[in-house]
Amino acid sequence: MSKHDELSRNLQRNGVTRRQVLWLFGAAAVSGCAQSPVGGKSILVGMSEAQEKSIDQQVSPQQFSQDLGPVQDARINSYVSSVGQRLDKLTHRPQMPYSYRVLNANYVNAYTFPGGAMGITRGIMVDLQNEAELAALLGHEMGHVNARHAAQRQGQAMVAQVAVAGASIAASNSQWGGLVSIGSQLGASALLSSYSRDNEREADALGQEYMVRAGYPASGMVALHQLLVDQQKESPGLLQTMFSTHPMNVERRDTAQRLAQEKYAASLKRDAGRERFMDSTASLRRIKPTIAACQNGEMAMAGKQYAKAEGEFRSALQKTPRDYAGNVLMAQCLQAQNKTGDAMRYAEAAKEIYPQEAQAHKLSGVLALGLKDPAAAFANLDRYDRMLPGDAGITFLKGVSLEGMGKRQEAANHYAAFLRRQQQGDAAKYAYSRLQGWGYVK
Repeated sequence: MSKHDELSRNLQRNGVTRRQVLWLFGAAAVSGCAQSPVGGKSILVGMSEAQEKSIDQQVSPQQFSQDLGPVQDARINSYVSSVGQRLDKLTHRPQMPYSYRVLNANYVNAYTFPGGAMGITRGIMVDLQNEAELAALLGHEMGHVNARHAAQRQGQAMVAQVAVAGASIAASNSQWGGLVSIGSQLGASALLSSYSRDNEREADALGQEYMVRAGYPASGMVALHQLLVDQQKESPGLLQTMFSTHPMNVERRDTAQRLAQEKYAASLKRDAGRERFMDSTASLRRIKPTIAACQNGEMAMAGKQYAKAEGEFRSALQKTPRDYAGNVLMAQCLQAQNKTGDAMRYAEAAKEIYPQEAQAHKLSGVLALGLKDPAAAFANLDRYDRMLPGDAGITFLKGVSLEGMGKRQEAANHYAAFLRRQQQGDAAKYAYSRLQGWGYVK
């Protein structure tokens, strides 16, 4: 009996093994990376403005959700948007549909998609000291949009990797540790990692120009780079792609300092907006210890130190019990230790805390399959699919869930839909074997 036949038999008997569940998740995760989400074409070569906007609409929701969605604090998101809007109307491309959100991700980063959809992690927000530093951060991202850096480089595989980051739910080496959200950073990393040194220099220069135009002191860019230089020394693992892909933080800080003292010297007496920033971000800064504990836990998870990670996440949740990110991370950590029932309780708590965010629904679906409850798995995966449509890996796992429920025709429809999008990889082989075994294909 082939492994595919054995898995199918176990699905029918509601007796899928943990190894088989791991294989399913791995197959689904790997399968998604072969195709661009925009018609399967190489869309990052000479993009038109319409295409840049289209990428934002189709790809950014997946990545923002993979970074656990916007923080549930309307005041913070409104404040960051107001700073962005103060700058973006003064850029070289004011017509772009810029948008801004602070994300629940704990790592230190900010990133943008080609049309100006920006995400700023809560991990970097709690380290900023004033509005001028925030303006520098947003201005840098606007620099990438205005210089059309994404449109200048080839990257079909890159965009595909970003778009399917949400399907990356399996671990390497048959370990559940791959569920840890630190792996989700690959989405943004894939988008940004091909920025060249010259791209980064240009984005810095444009960002500093925009923030000065908007009435901020140019020293905000210097302070931002100094913050990142300091953090790179203290906690390099928390610093992500935008400022760490190329080890040039000191050079960029010094360049920003020179421009501030020479070209923008007249701006240096301006108010950096510390009081306004502190007032507007007070609720987020209050949970900085929670964020720090989550950061420590994610680093431990990345090193497969699961007991240590669990302790950090428990500490985070003791400080802030209804922290969405903390509950999702705890669920992932417990599943990494094969404590699936306990993990499900935290995933369900996360769904209750933030029902409109998709990741906890996916995680509950993953866990339900592990608990041999295909109906619950399908319900959660379908909910995710309605919130964030277009993930081929979810289509495959819904087919698996339906097969486990004994709904062969519906499972076959999902497998066929999956194969229309993906013809290579283990998931495709499994889907095809089921269609063949059931007589739908010869």
